[in-house]
Amino acid sequence: MKLDTKSLVLMAVAIVINVVVGQIAVWIKLPLYVDAVGTVLVGILAGPFAGALTGVLTNLIWGLISDPVAAAFFPVSLVIGGLAGILARMGWFKSIGMTIASGVVIGVISTIVAVPIIVYMFGGVTGAGTDFATAYLLAVGQELVQSVAIANLVQNLADKILTCLIAWLIVKRLPMRFTSGFAFYGYSKV
Repeated sequence: MKLDTKSLVLMAVAIVINVVVGQIAVWIKLPLYVDAVGTVLVGILAGPFAGALTGVLTNLIWGLISDPVAAAFFPVSLVIGGLAGILARMGWFKSIGMTIASGVVIGVISTIVAVPIIVYMFGGVTGAGTDFATAYLLAVGQELVQSVAIANLVQNLADKILTCLIAWLIVKRLPMRFTSGFAFYGYSKV
């Protein structure tokens, strides 16, 4: 798929937003990642391919410049961006209710992709805000995979709903002269 200049510029800005906000969340041990707002934004406006590519590039660049753990999660970001574009095409970003539902879908599926990475690459500990919840669940007798899955599902649901709402609000607030040039914007208009 060929990407136009407007989409490429949006992707570059989204990558910067993702890395900066995500790194701040890691530094302050926030229990939410909020590192995919730009990825979802690109998915809504430019489609699943652009969203997925934005997610992958975000994690690989972030991994190279400051946080090597982030690079391992590029499959998760690929899924987030791709799903955002697919859900946008299906009209799931037309209302606040559907946007919340999009966050739930993205949260569940991204958890399914993330859990094996967290467990098998990092032994359940990535240095993120969910490590405390994982440790607590382990301490009360849960298995490692269950502990990681439960902690991350709860966190991912909250994170992806918030991420989708922020991206949706940004899209709704952007001027029409900017958004009208994106192929997928029409699927999210009310």
